[in-house]
Amino acid sequence: MRLLTLLSAAVLAGTTPAAEWEVVSADLAKKEKAGYGGLCGVLVDRSTGHVYLNVSDKGLYRSEDAGKSWKAFATPFKGRTEWPGGMAFGPGGKLVVALVYGSPILVGSAKGEAWKVLDAKSGHVDWFAGDWADPDMKFLVALKHEADGLLLASHDGGKTFAEKGKGFAAAWVFDGKTAVAAEAKTKDTPKPGLKRTADGGETWTPCGDYTTQALPKWHGDKLYWLVDGALLTTADKGVTWEKAGAVKDGKYGPVFGKDAKTMFVLTKDGVIESADGGATWGKPVPLPKELKGWSALTWLEYDPVGDYLYVMKMTSELWRMKRTP
Repeated sequence: MRLLTLLSAAVLAGTTPAAEWEVVSADLAKKEKAGYGGLCGVLVDRSTGHVYLNVSDKGLYRSEDAGKSWKAFATPFKGRTEWPGGMAFGPGGKLVVALVYGSPILVGSAKGEAWKVLDAKSGHVDWFAGDWADPDMKFLVALKHEADGLLLASHDGGKTFAEKGKGFAAAWVFDGKTAVAAEAKTKDTPKPGLKRTADGGETWTPCGDYTTQALPKWHGDKLYWLVDGALLTTADKGVTWEKAGAVKDGKYGPVFGKDAKTMFVLTKDGVIESADGGATWGKPVPLPKELKGWSALTWLEYDPVGDYLYVMKMTSELWRMKRTP
């Protein structure tokens, strides 16, 4: 738990910490005349350490030097992300961007070629989850924004989408037919749980008594899911779940470190770190005071090449912290 533990101790003791958060976006939103939301999402390519920012209504900007400089990336597009996890890298550098406003879901890569635009029905969504093992990503799902948890699904790589019911909150796709999803907490569903489908979203069966808003994360040969009070893992596509450890007030993550045991989680009190696969956690390191605390639109990323943590929320600047003094 290295630097985060040292930072926690320094903050609690009232001394100067070994390292601090620093702004690295340098008024990028203002300079590029961003639309509503300003900077609205961050993503790190773990293979290179390159950092990507979604600048509202201007598209993506990339930094190849840990935030020292920024250049427009690929073709500009209208719209913005909001929900953490709305942008993701997959195998082979495939890059997918799900937008709350503006364009439908976009598929590209780290090479920066022209975006493939999916069906118009995939516009106005919070996030997506797709079958990364399939080069064509034929099975993918997305959550419609502000639509009572309406889940959309495609079985033709995004050429068409069909509605699969309301009341969903987060999901993950394992293969062409298998996925898991969390129910949203509503008046009709006061005790939501996890569900699993083995027929491409046609039917869902309960697979866990947990609730969460966070998107799951894949690492190694397991899926990790941050739920209320705990971090879960599954190695059998959601049939069974194991508790990796307790997590108090976890909101987003885990974001993985340089090895399989190191991970970070965003909580309402700051960033916590585990060095043993989630079994135990260090004390939270507060977010930059300028962020004014956590919100549902707070993003956390990690660069294993440069050993940097990044944090931001929609409309803020991008903040970076070097983990090694």
